[in-house]
Amino acid sequence: MKSKSFDTKKFLSQNGIWGVLIVMVILLTIVRPVFISRMNLQTLLESESIKGILAFGIMWAILSKGIDLGPGSVVALVSAVVASLVQQTGVTGRLLGENGLHLSAPLAMLVGLLIGAVVGLITGVIIAYTQIPPFIATLGTQLICRALAKMYTDRPVSNLEDSFRWIAKGKIGPVPMIVVVFIIMYILTAFLLTQTRFGKNVYAIGGNSQAARFAGINVEKNLVMVYIICSVCAALGGILLAARTGSADPSSNGLMYETDAIAAATVGGTSHSGGICRVSGVLCGILILGVINNGLVLLGVDDNMTNVVRGAIIVGAVILDMRKNVKKA
Repeated sequence: MKSKSFDTKKFLSQNGIWGVLIVMVILLTIVRPVFISRMNLQTLLESESIKGILAFGIMWAILSKGIDLGPGSVVALVSAVVASLVQQTGVTGRLLGENGLHLSAPLAMLVGLLIGAVVGLITGVIIAYTQIPPFIATLGTQLICRALAKMYTDRPVSNLEDSFRWIAKGKIGPVPMIVVVFIIMYILTAFLLTQTRFGKNVYAIGGNSQAARFAGINVEKNLVMVYIICSVCAALGGILLAARTGSADPSSNGLMYETDAIAAATVGGTSHSGGICRVSGVLCGILILGVINNGLVLLGVDDNMTNVVRGAIIVGAVILDMRKNVKKA
């Protein structure tokens, strides 16, 4: 009986956040019945899928006791580059010119993912081998990638091929393709985190990097992989954003996306003290942020107040996390 009671408490502790989500959905449905409509829920899932993929990436950085402030700028850079490669031929104002480089959708997406991998590789090497704090290193990445995006093009890139836009606008049955990609990324992240040596290594590094090193884990190599994954997730987000909107604006694309991603991972229980994370929790954090954003729009709340709520959620979640860790200590 004692063991059963303990398991129940543990279950509630780990999954209580889903109860919060359910209560929020019920309250919003009562206040604004349109919230539960099929069209609104589809819009919510589509709009949060991109930030959700970024959250799955940032989760790895936080789990390793680091942070990544660069994903939003990687979104801007990758979306601009990939969009320029899949503009319709023959349109006026084509960024690369009438006879400029034009790639098929799969090849253009591969280029975008490679850009993300290179950014993550450079960031990871700097953090792992120079001991520069992740906050400083990724702040630099944020500034550099945003600047490179604006240097690449100072205007929005539009008129994208329909074959490219399908990755976000198409459907598999009733499910939007962008949501399908999000679900696939969730499954891949869960598999990496729970079923691979790499996932266990990142847990160990976040818990105590020195102990992980003594246990034979190559801390530097794993940290580099963490930031590569984080940037590749951001690159995928940039590709999906360009495909969904049909354009890419280097000035506004991905702006503050890393904030929402960090908030989702934090609310979902990924500890900034390192070594604590559940992918299902991050998924719930993404949905909670989405419900809040969508609910505030339906209630006609000012955009600035939405940012106030987001900021309060991040600070509150970190405070709760710190208090939890103090109690454990």
